[in-house]
Amino acid sequence: LFMREEEKLARDVYLTLYEKWNYSVFTNIAESEQSHMDAMLKLLKKYKLTDPVGSNGIGVFSDQTLQSLYDPLIAKGAVSALEALKVGGLIEEKDMIDIKAAIERSQQDAIDAVYESLICGSRNHLRSFATNIQALTSQPYVAQLLDPAEVSQILNSPMERCSKKGHPDKDD
Repeated sequence: LFMREEEKLARDVYLTLYEKWNYSVFTNIAESEQSHMDAMLKLLKKYKLTDPVGSNGIGVFSDQTLQSLYDPLIAKGAVSALEALKVGGLIEEKDMIDIKAAIERSQQDAIDAVYESLICGSRNHLRSFATNIQALTSQPYVAQLLDPAEVSQILNSPMERCSKKGHPDKDD
């Protein structure tokens, strides 16, 4: 339930920051986040759980923790294009932390397969934000939440092809 809305948080922030800065990285990754949301919805339906997203619009969340994150992320990203890209990196690092914790709690292979795909996507998204930050500033991306060595390992490895297992366009 939380991961469904956390993916929505990422999508909503990226769509909003795209409107402000017109950087294609935001719309490209927002599309991917929508796919992640769809994958999580598929799991919710499989396990007959109520979707916390429902018809909530951009920036509206059932989970109050996520609701309290949205406005500060948007405010930080509105300061400059660089800050907006850093917000993207921060979200992807947080996603990786939360997904790893979710995998540790999970006892279902179907859920783990979707989580593995999501974490792969987050690594690719972090690479994209880091590339854009470096293009803008000529400076490397600096880890915000994850261990710097882990971020360095991610950034120094190539983009990955993430599994589509659990995604709505793939039958299980």
